[in-house]
Amino acid sequence: MSPMEQTSSRRAIGDVDATTFFSQMALELHGEPNAESTVQRIAEYARMAVGCDDAGIMLVHARQQIETAAATSPRVAQSHDLQIIHNEGPCLDALDGDGAYMVPETATDPRWVKWGPAVHELGLLSAISVRLETRDRRYGSLNLYSSEAAAFSEDDLAVATIFSRHASVALAAAHNEDGLQVAVDARKLIGQAQGILMERFGIDADRAFTFMRRQSQDRNQKLRDIAAWIVDHRADPQAGISETK
Repeated sequence: MSPMEQTSSRRAIGDVDATTFFSQMALELHGEPNAESTVQRIAEYARMAVGCDDAGIMLVHARQQIETAAATSPRVAQSHDLQIIHNEGPCLDALDGDGAYMVPETATDPRWVKWGPAVHELGLLSAISVRLETRDRRYGSLNLYSSEAAAFSEDDLAVATIFSRHASVALAAAHNEDGLQVAVDARKLIGQAQGILMERFGIDADRAFTFMRRQSQDRNQKLRDIAAWIVDHRADPQAGISETK
């Protein structure tokens, strides 16, 4: 890492030295038990590194299948879905274009006239997308979001680019195609459970996701397992699913 990169990283990460931060990240990612938890941790570390509101990972599978493998909130997955629906957006362009994009204001960026206004409605007003790749393989894109317009600087883009290199190495070391597909399948299951909670309790997607995360933490169970239980017991009104107001 060059001196300029180190300075940018320190500025974004805060009081933690960049080398310490990335070393800690590498150790924790290596200790994750499966693909699902590893890609989710990458998203959480990315949000921490840049200091943004949300982060997510889009992965490319066989036959150009593109899906969300990790997201720190439901609106991240919605943003990714909107790019697939409209066939445009920085996350998609990062896969085959320049490799790194900064979006100062989603609502008015002329590069993505359909996706931008749509994602603005989700409260995601600015974004950064960078490609995840190693010398041998292109995995997908790491995507960072803010609830404020013009929230990111060139320094943030530099930090995101540096982070993506470390994250790509972690992906290459920890995952194979089967493992990545497990992560994608888990996201689908979580989304299904979200829909069940939203319908049952009349809550929005964010509260449904927060509820599942809280249950995961309180019960010391994987988020995927909590979601699977909700889906399996969706027809039983006495199953013990209770939403805290």
